[in-house]
Amino acid sequence: MEKVERLISIIMILLKKEVVSATEFSQLFHVSKRTILRDMETLSLSNIPIYSVTGVKGGFGIMDEYKVDKRLLSNSDLANILTALGGLEQILLTEEVERTMKKIEAMVSPLSLNRSIQLSFYDWEGRSEILETLKTCQESIFKKRLVSFDYTDKDGAVTNRMVEPYELHFNETSWYLKGFCLQRQGYRTFKLSRIDHIAMDEHAFRPRDDWSEQEQDASYLPQLVSIKAWISPSIKDQIIERYGRRSIENHSSGCLLATIHVPQNRTGFQFLASFGTHLKVVEPEAYVDDFRNFLYQMMENYS
Repeated sequence: MEKVERLISIIMILLKKEVVSATEFSQLFHVSKRTILRDMETLSLSNIPIYSVTGVKGGFGIMDEYKVDKRLLSNSDLANILTALGGLEQILLTEEVERTMKKIEAMVSPLSLNRSIQLSFYDWEGRSEILETLKTCQESIFKKRLVSFDYTDKDGAVTNRMVEPYELHFNETSWYLKGFCLQRQGYRTFKLSRIDHIAMDEHAFRPRDDWSEQEQDASYLPQLVSIKAWISPSIKDQIIERYGRRSIENHSSGCLLATIHVPQNRTGFQFLASFGTHLKVVEPEAYVDDFRNFLYQMMENYS
């Protein structure tokens, strides 16, 4: 559990109970008492009115004045959470998400379940395969057990890895596992669709002290470059959805000039090519040349 999640959980528990000991918290979150003491100090510095009680039945509590309303979430708030979870459910359903949805639905008034938002996604077959990998990763993170798997990099090279799993991350269309690779002796990010033959190892690991201090590694995010492209009115709405209205300039000729940011790699070329003849990249010249070469390579497959 991340520190922020733990701090929120501590507040929620203290809002429901009078006094909770450091021992109870440490056993609940599987951390040391010293970590709990640091958490309490962090909450106090954040102006959360935490107080301590000494003695046999001592521990930590939260000032009664702060407990104006223990129902922190209204029916509307819970319905919004259900909407968000509903989207996650369609991206990749897990048993944990399903259980959480049922719990929240039980808390919400039946009158509030008339949701005004519905999310739809393609039902890709590959999700069922990635789901098994995801479940293994989730279990290994929870149990703090090593995972082993074969990993195929972007060039097709396959290596066997033993990893301390710490976090799963979903970015637009793909799932990633963040962890410490014992082979590379460093923190790495692995794309789940490139993982094969994954297995939870019998050996447990102790989370590294510097994990929480690690910057949120964005190595799975490509470097973006700003380009200008003429676009036809038929794809204007797609550009607006992704980049906003300010990204498009109207010209007297009736043409539209879009300024957008795309990945400086094959993924970016594939995205631009998906618009076919409705888009023409004009700047910068170096990107135009690279994109043209990409299109020539595509055409060679059909020559």
